[in-house]
Amino acid sequence: MFNTGLSKRYFLDPFGCAKNQVDAENMMAFLGAAGWTACADALDADLIIVNSCGFIEDAKRESINAVLSWRSLYPEKKILLAGCLPRRYPVELAEELSEADGFFGGADLSLIAEAASASLPGKTEAGRKKARPEKRASGETGFEQAGRAGERPLLGFPGQAYVKISEGCDNHCSFCAIPLIRGPLCSRSISDVTAECKTLLGRGVKELCLIGQDLSSYRPAEGAGLRELAAEIARIDGDFWLRFLYLHPDHFPLDLLPLMRKDSRFLPYFDIPFQHGSPSVLKAMRRRGSGESYLELLNRIRDALPDAVIRSTFLTGFPGETEEDFGMLVDFQQKALFDWLGVFVYSREEATPAYSMKQRVGKKTAERRKAFVEETQIPITEKRMERFVGRRMEVLVEECLDPPAKDPSDPSGASSVSGLYLGRLFCQAPEVDGAAVIHSGAAVLEAGDLVPCRTLRRAGFDLEVEPDGLS
Repeated sequence: MFNTGLSKRYFLDPFGCAKNQVDAENMMAFLGAAGWTACADALDADLIIVNSCGFIEDAKRESINAVLSWRSLYPEKKILLAGCLPRRYPVELAEELSEADGFFGGADLSLIAEAASASLPGKTEAGRKKARPEKRASGETGFEQAGRAGERPLLGFPGQAYVKISEGCDNHCSFCAIPLIRGPLCSRSISDVTAECKTLLGRGVKELCLIGQDLSSYRPAEGAGLRELAAEIARIDGDFWLRFLYLHPDHFPLDLLPLMRKDSRFLPYFDIPFQHGSPSVLKAMRRRGSGESYLELLNRIRDALPDAVIRSTFLTGFPGETEEDFGMLVDFQQKALFDWLGVFVYSREEATPAYSMKQRVGKKTAERRKAFVEETQIPITEKRMERFVGRRMEVLVEECLDPPAKDPSDPSGASSVSGLYLGRLFCQAPEVDGAAVIHSGAAVLEAGDLVPCRTLRRAGFDLEVEPDGLS
């Protein structure tokens, strides 16, 4: 039975990247402003919203399967498919995915409440007929937000928030569907981003992660770039972390490094998707660099910031990738000494330049190469994490596993069982890297706090730490 009162209830099932998460948070803000109430359990909702990812085949399949699973589990409920998938395939999904009652691509997030209402009983056909290609109109920014920027609900762990500074991409890498989904690059103004950072910090956020399809390409209307944005954020008072994610290596902002040396709040952590080390594969990917030039970039970063932590991604099985090319990739990996590395098998995406390329690599071969790179990376990451053992740093507390307690085996009650928490150090980005396992002793910690700590040991990819100077 559906809710017949004034308040309408929805359950959000989120998929995809951090950029998608920010979109979901802004959709929740618009829905709240329109009288909708978020439910923690789909059982209590009138509408299930699947916020989809359409980047690669596996992600598309996962989002579609979510719609099918919800339909099977709750045949009487209404389902709205939102996000990248309906933005990329609006007509096809409307014709073929009858399990969904409505579609919302999100080119203008302020229309989510209208799409949600159109998906409810008596309005299903109207909702489905609205499925059509969505594009940003001339002059639109793609950053629609309900109320003041930074006041949206936050879906991550306490103390951390993503700040999307740009939308879309102009790099047009031959394998990437992002420009087809998100459109051309559009950058927010420096004042808008800075205002959002201040609002989030005022809410108690300790770590701001700047995100976009490519932060290196950030170009607001003021004609400035990422360094100028960072300089404005540096003017904000307070104890916080600022992390830069997703920096394209072909136009890495080297002028950012001196500013980061001066301000310890700017974490020396860089997510740079190099993708490959073979000149021929990089050229086919429409990348301008080479393994040699990328190693030189890494040297310049590490010379400027000796503590620099580098995360990257590789793509195996790209069309035309030979065993010799793959050998160059592994050689690049061993010379680059990445702290963290993600490996993906090439996904053949419609309408991308690589889609029609010849000499396709078999899936088993691509998977074998992926597994080899992952195995090769294990001892590299473990050794890179060893350099933090014995160091005194700050840890961002994320969740409590077991609070401190009196030791039941000690009748005097003089000793306690140490508390156990999870968190992250500066060398660990949200969701993708290892964790900090915090042995708190008798100290009670709060999720979302930055706490001084000492690193005790490495445990696999994780680091075990204890609070420093707390009791």
